[in-house]
Amino acid sequence: MLKVENLCKVFKNKKKHKAETVEAVRDVSFECSPGEIFGLLGPNGAGKTTTLRCISTLIKPTNGNVYIDSYNVLEDGKTIRSRIGFLTSDMKLDGFFTPDYMVDYFGALNKMRKENIQQRKEYLFNELQMNDFIHKKIDKLSTGMKQKTAIAISLIHDPEVIVFDEPTNGLDVITSKSVTDFLKKYAESGKTIVISTHMMNVAEKLCDRFGILVDGELKELGSLKEILDNNSSDSLEDVFFGYILPPAEGEVNHVQ
Repeated sequence: MLKVENLCKVFKNKKKHKAETVEAVRDVSFECSPGEIFGLLGPNGAGKTTTLRCISTLIKPTNGNVYIDSYNVLEDGKTIRSRIGFLTSDMKLDGFFTPDYMVDYFGALNKMRKENIQQRKEYLFNELQMNDFIHKKIDKLSTGMKQKTAIAISLIHDPEVIVFDEPTNGLDVITSKSVTDFLKKYAESGKTIVISTHMMNVAEKLCDRFGILVDGELKELGSLKEILDNNSSDSLEDVFFGYILPPAEGEVNHVQ
């Protein structure tokens, strides 16, 4: 079980002559249960990545907390890190090495035994359809191949909670489908999965529940039906754009 409780994160902007603070996330709360995929939706700059980095202990919340079962990010960071797999768009893979080598390396970093690493590699490479390129240098791989490699690295230690920031960003349709199919299957095995995305079609197909994050605030929280019913809408995209686009002249924004 993942629980985000009243999460706030404030950054200090030191680039200007006068120090300013930016409240990136304000009082965000949501839960995600085993077997569930929770989608954090929002435009660029909404606070999605900041929220996910707080969950994964990369940055500390200013206020609030994040719990995985009985552990929390403020007191149990090391334990939390051993129980999560985090994929970020900022992950840089050394182009000189191969996917096979990199997954071995990160398995060893997670203090896995060699035989367990091999078993997990076979599973992940098959599920992600990677076997044709695992011995090629990463510099020679397509964007989709690199993304699959990053996913395998994130999941080599078989974490209970998966936190993925824009897992299909920049992927072609076929690779995107293979990644979303894999995440669905992974959730069905009892894993807890949180993703961020600004792609409504991906969110609707993949996620069981959603949170719409705008300017650091959680505007909507619930299942697709709950959110649509609350807004008298038949489109998640319409609800989403109702928060981030100004109404046309003479129209009233439908979102309350």
